[in-house]
Amino acid sequence: MKKRILAVFLTMAVMTCSLCACGGATNPAPNASDETTPSSGQANAITVGIAQDLDSSLDPCYATAAGTREVMFNVFEGLVKPDKDGNFVCAVASDYSVSPDLCTYTFTLRDDVVFHNGKACTTDDVIYSFETCAATSVNSALVTALSSVDSIVAEGNQIIITLSAPDSDFISNASAVSIVPCDYADQATKPVGTGPFRFVSRSVQENIVLERNAAYYGEPAKLDKVTYKIYEDSTALFTALDSGALDLVAHLTIDQINNLTNGYQVLEGTMNLVQAIYLNNAVEPLNNETVRQALCYAVDVDAMLELTAQGHGTKVGSSMYPAFGKYFDADLANAYPYDPEKAKQLLAQAGYPDGFTLRITVPSNYQPHVDTATVLAEQLRAVGVTAELNLVDWNTWLEDVYGNRNFQATVVGFDTSTLTASGMLARWVSDNSKNMINYQNATYDETFAAAQATADDAAQTELYKQCLKILSDTAANVYLQDLADFVAVNPALDGFEFYPLYVMDMSTLYYK
Repeated sequence: MKKRILAVFLTMAVMTCSLCACGGATNPAPNASDETTPSSGQANAITVGIAQDLDSSLDPCYATAAGTREVMFNVFEGLVKPDKDGNFVCAVASDYSVSPDLCTYTFTLRDDVVFHNGKACTTDDVIYSFETCAATSVNSALVTALSSVDSIVAEGNQIIITLSAPDSDFISNASAVSIVPCDYADQATKPVGTGPFRFVSRSVQENIVLERNAAYYGEPAKLDKVTYKIYEDSTALFTALDSGALDLVAHLTIDQINNLTNGYQVLEGTMNLVQAIYLNNAVEPLNNETVRQALCYAVDVDAMLELTAQGHGTKVGSSMYPAFGKYFDADLANAYPYDPEKAKQLLAQAGYPDGFTLRITVPSNYQPHVDTATVLAEQLRAVGVTAELNLVDWNTWLEDVYGNRNFQATVVGFDTSTLTASGMLARWVSDNSKNMINYQNATYDETFAAAQATADDAAQTELYKQCLKILSDTAANVYLQDLADFVAVNPALDGFEFYPLYVMDMSTLYYK
C-alpha cells in the first residue's frame, strides 16, 4: 500500500558538516517558481536518478537486468500488460478470449497501434515477436512457457495461439513478450516499441533519454521527456537528489530518506522482489545442507529490518514475495527462528565447530543490499562465521556472480518479469540456465514439473507451495525480505504509482 512518509526532513547542523535528524521537523516549501521548474530545466520534463546502467543490449529478448525492464517498461508493450493493481489490461490487443480448455487464445489487434519508427503494427509483427522471443530470449522461464505454443496464426486482424497443453499462466507470460517490428535490425541499440514513451538516446554509464510518444494509441504520457541519469555510486546519487538535480529516485534506504533535506515528498511501497543471502550450493562448505540451515538460524531478520529500515519491509521465507497472494506462504518466514546456539550446534555437526570464512559479494551500487549485508555479517560472526564483504560494481557482479557463478554468497534481490509463480520458481530447477546458485534437487524438479503440467488451479497452487517448502527445508538460500521501496519525488510532481512488478511507469507522472 502506498503511504506518504511524514516528518522525514532534516535540518543542516550549523556547527558541523554532518546532518542531524530533527524529529517532526520539516523544511519550508520551495517557492512557487521552484515547484514548477523541473531539474532538467526543460518545461514538462523530469530527470530520474538510477543506480545502474542498462544492459548492453536493449533488445527485450536479450535484456537480463531488472533495472533494464524497469526503464524499458515505458518503451515496450505486449498484447496485454499489467496495471498497478496486478490486473492484465489490453495493450497492443484491443481484447482477447480464452477457450474453455485454456488451450486457445484469440487476440484482436488494435487498428491504431504505430511503432515508434512510424510503422503500423500488424499480425506479422506479433507472430515475429512471439517466435523470436521463444527462440532467443534469455528469460528461461518465459522460453519454457512459450514452448507450450503449438501454433500461432493470423486470421484477419486476429492472432490465434494454440497451446499443446492448458496453461493458466499464459496471459501473464504473453504480457512479457514485447511486440516489436519484424523488419527492424537495430533493436539492441535503438529500441523501437509501441509504449507511451519512445527511445531517443543513450550514453553508456551516463544517461538514457525517452520522449513522449505522440502517436500512442492510448492515454498519452503527461510528460514530454524523461532523462534517466546513472549514478553507480550511491553517495553521488543521494547528493544529486538532495541538491535538487533529480526529480525522482526510487529504492532509497531509510537512512537516505531520513537525511533528505530538500523538502521532497517520500512515498513507500515494496520492491516486489526476494532479497536473500543467495548461496552457491556447489562450493564448500555451502554444498552441505546442514551448514546452510545453520546460516538460516544465525540470521535475525527482525533485527536486520529494524537496523536497516526501522522495521520497514516484509519478511519472506522462500522465493516468493507477498504481491503473489495465493502463492505466498507467510508461515515460511518463521521456519528458521533466530537461534544462534542451534546454529553453532549445526555447524559443529557439519564439521565446522570453529566456523568458517564466508565471502559475500555485493553490488556496491545498491545501498539497501550493502546495508543488509553489513548487518548480517555482524550476526554471522556471533556464531563463528567470519563474513568478508566483497563490494563490486554492477557489471562485475553480472559477469562474475550471475554469469560465471564465481562466488560463495551474495546479497541481492530477484524478481520476475511476469506475475506468475513459475517466473519466480523456474530458476531453481536443476538445469535452468539462470540457476546461478547451482541448486540441485530432484524432488523440487519433479514438483515444479507437476505444477507446470496441471490445469487445475488449486492443484497447481498447492504444488508451487510445495516447491517453496522444499527451498525452505533444504535452506537453498537464507531468505530475508521483500524490501520496502522508498521513492523521493519532486513536490511539484504527482501521479506516481507503485506496481506489483519491478517497474516504474513514467506515463502517469505530471506537474501539479
